Amino acid sequence: MNQENILQHFHDAQAILKGHFILSSGKHSDTYLQCARVLMNPKIADKLCACLADKVRNHLESTGQSIDLVVAPAMGGVVVGYEMARQLGVDGIFCERVDGTFTFRRGFTLNKNANVLVVEDVVTTGKSSIEAINCIKEHGANPIMEACLIDRSNGQANLGIDLISLTSVEVQTFDANNIPEELANIEPYAPGSRFLQKTSS
Repeated sequence: MNQENILQHFHDAQAILKGHFILSSGKHSDTYLQCARVLMNPKIADKLCACLADKVRNHLESTGQSIDLVVAPAMGGVVVGYEMARQLGVDGIFCERVDGTFTFRRGFTLNKNANVLVVEDVVTTGKSSIEAINCIKEHGANPIMEACLIDRSNGQANLGIDLISLTSVEVQTFDANNIPEELANIEPYAPGSRFLQKTSS
């Protein structure tokens, strides 16, 4: 599947949104990739993740490495992390934020020195990925590489481990004090899970 075919799936699912968005990194953009929209179709999720899994296998073979576990940061990475674990034949778990910091809950544990594939839906600045990688290290496991559906960092994300993406999308991002006038005139929206507020039940 080439980049045109991949991106067509995103367009068909209305997963590439236009407007004024505040990303989880805090940066602003006129484009937001809502991967949950394309992953809600199991057949498309299977197809996209099969292609990404092939790229991961090829990279592992070329480096002589293997993985024991997939870890995905919640919320965006949960569905793609599950599907990648299924494709690669290993267990998959996720870390989630508690008081703003990634940790493992729900009885999830990591074996000491286990080789971990970190899986995200989209990588922009890499901030969430780095936080997840540090969380994995703190629990004694070894994050050896990361895989994502879309790399929109323009090759700038430095995770300290190899990053394998299904495809890349070049999207401009802006600091809060450097927003273009045409974007500043649009009411901003923060769709990322980092901005979700706790509500009482």
